[in-house]
Amino acid sequence: MACEETRTLKSTTAPGSAIAPGSAIARGSAITRDSGVGPEEGAAVPATRAWAVRLVVVGIVLSALNLRPAITSLGALLEEVRDGLGMSGSMAGLLTSVPPLCFAVFGVMAPRLARRFGAGAVVCAGMVAITAGLLIRPYTGSTVGFLAVSALTLMGIAVSNVLMPVIVKRWFPDRVGSMTGLYSMALALGTAAAAAVTVPVTEALGGSWQSGLAVWAGLAAAAVLPWIPLVRDPGAAPAEREAVQGVSGHVHARVDGAGPVRQVHARVEPPTLRITRSRTAWALAVFFGLQATAAYITMGWMAQIFRDAGVSAGTAGLLLAVTMVMGVPLAFVIPRVATRLPHQGPIVIALGACGLAGYAGLYLAPAAGAWAWAVLLGVSNCAFPLALTMVGMRARTGAGVAQLSAFAQSTGYLISIPGPLLVGVLYQHSGGWGLPIALMVGLMVPQMAVGVLAGRDRTVEDEAAR
Repeated sequence: MACEETRTLKSTTAPGSAIAPGSAIARGSAITRDSGVGPEEGAAVPATRAWAVRLVVVGIVLSALNLRPAITSLGALLEEVRDGLGMSGSMAGLLTSVPPLCFAVFGVMAPRLARRFGAGAVVCAGMVAITAGLLIRPYTGSTVGFLAVSALTLMGIAVSNVLMPVIVKRWFPDRVGSMTGLYSMALALGTAAAAAVTVPVTEALGGSWQSGLAVWAGLAAAAVLPWIPLVRDPGAAPAEREAVQGVSGHVHARVDGAGPVRQVHARVEPPTLRITRSRTAWALAVFFGLQATAAYITMGWMAQIFRDAGVSAGTAGLLLAVTMVMGVPLAFVIPRVATRLPHQGPIVIALGACGLAGYAGLYLAPAAGAWAWAVLLGVSNCAFPLALTMVGMRARTGAGVAQLSAFAQSTGYLISIPGPLLVGVLYQHSGGWGLPIALMVGLMVPQMAVGVLAGRDRTVEDEAAR
């Protein structure tokens, strides 16, 4: 073979004898995947493929439901948490900046962990970390402990964030749009549900904020279950192994025509992709970061904008919920439309225009047109599922998707860290919302520009090679 190989030559029949009836050649199989099972077990993979695919779908949906409640449930009870732990205002501000920081730091680790242990195993461990963090965090009794356990929870969310597009690409290569839409819809539903339900659930549990936060550990525990049988990725397509750990297998071939059957163990590692050489990768990373900035600003400050305009607290919370809920149906539609277009730029422009219109409304008539602005900003926030879809489309292989997802999300979340804090500073020093809204508009324009660049029909492998 032309590629580098490690060959173990082992005679499996006597010279000149016929091929054993149960051998790989007799079954017409040239390669059996090196997945920790022998050839006989490997032959059973197609039979298990159907149930494995169903488990992956269930796992994707349940995991997506758990990728935001740890954040939005805390936002709903932040005042109670501050009072209970004696947390200062500056520490509370730091707490709101921890999620994107953790997403950036821990997300980088995801591809390496997936190569070593498998994507399914890493996501399973991520769900375990989320479960443990949500269960322990409310009862630490100190601000430092609360932050430390929050980091554990966010670490599980970070690796799952990065690997979800990878799993979608490997298991559903011909349905990237629809599966990304399903995942994004479940994520939006979990985000909105935690924001809307946490306070009523807390009251139903006797008013204890600890119980109100810990109850979400039950949903996270349910998300662990589908991944347990998939820890070793049984039934995965060959692309799974190629992407995570290279092509590795047992090749059975007859040497010199009539000679003995010899077993060749071949391992081909995919070339390392220099992702930073790709302009599309950088454009997608900046697009991801700017849309994340807009989303965190919306989640953190939109309700306050409405309240300062004279809208009641209850109505302001409902308006925020409307913004979050808009992502449920659109997160399913937008990825499906995006995968059918050669260029996703028009969708980027349409979403950005909705955002600009919503910001203009918040400045000119925040109370009079509150419901319209909430809907427009909810549509604009659907740049997130679009970004995830483009991650799956801008790379040809699973390995490329893994690297691109890690790079775009880690770099993007780093970009998003200062945005919500800067809005708070401008609001405090100016005494109004004119400057903060101007900042939001100023960030939306480059978001649209880099989104158009990221939406071009090309792959990061080709760009990195050049």
